[in-house]
Amino acid sequence: TYETGEYMTKAQFQQYKVWDLPTRVFHWVNFITITSLIFVGLIMLFKKELGITSLEAKVSLKEIHVIIGYVFVLNFTWRIIWGFIGNKYARWKQLIPHRGFKDELRSYISSARNGEPLQYTGHNPMGRLAIIFIFLLMTTMMVTGLIRAGTDIYYPPFGSLAADYITVPGTDPASIQPYVATGTDEEKVKNLKAFKGPFGTIHIYTSYVLMLMIVLHIFFVVRAEIREGGSLISAMFTGKKILSGKPVDIE
Repeated sequence: TYETGEYMTKAQFQQYKVWDLPTRVFHWVNFITITSLIFVGLIMLFKKELGITSLEAKVSLKEIHVIIGYVFVLNFTWRIIWGFIGNKYARWKQLIPHRGFKDELRSYISSARNGEPLQYTGHNPMGRLAIIFIFLLMTTMMVTGLIRAGTDIYYPPFGSLAADYITVPGTDPASIQPYVATGTDEEKVKNLKAFKGPFGTIHIYTSYVLMLMIVLHIFFVVRAEIREGGSLISAMFTGKKILSGKPVDIE
């Protein structure tokens, strides 16, 4: 048997099923693919410093980056769909700020400053803003990445359009090679380069912001785990949160 005080302390905790399996799978696949994309992307960015100079190596790195990117795109596309059909905590209406959100945000920040942060089964208001921002960054990365995949190494879904555009008449577009002038129209290659340039710039700088957000996300999750409890980290494995009080987002 428990002593009265010990029993009351234990009785305060309650388990809530929050993250469904598809959401948890998305989270970890997303983490692995983004980490891999960043790793390969940094190698591409500093290839000269690493002694990678051959055209074959340059193309191979881009192909690896693009293939991992396809996994990222498919996983992210599935998450977008799941936001309409998943459980209540996976749905967009749970994430996107709604009427009264400002008051909710103020209440949460005030409670956190007072050392007694309000508890949520889903994301707290600050977490929701962060997730929406990260998703917008990921959408930007996805769109610009697909455009560069098509215009750099002629991969789907835009590769055939790019190859058709720059190929000289009488040459099979499928025969041209990335970064090789043979079979291509010099002027059109320049036009394509000018077109794809801004997308590459956006892609790189968005990746820097995304890297920063990932670091901040990990920091604040660990911080919230320590200060607020809720088993945030383990919940992304088990799908269940353990809270010490009644969550404000439960009737």
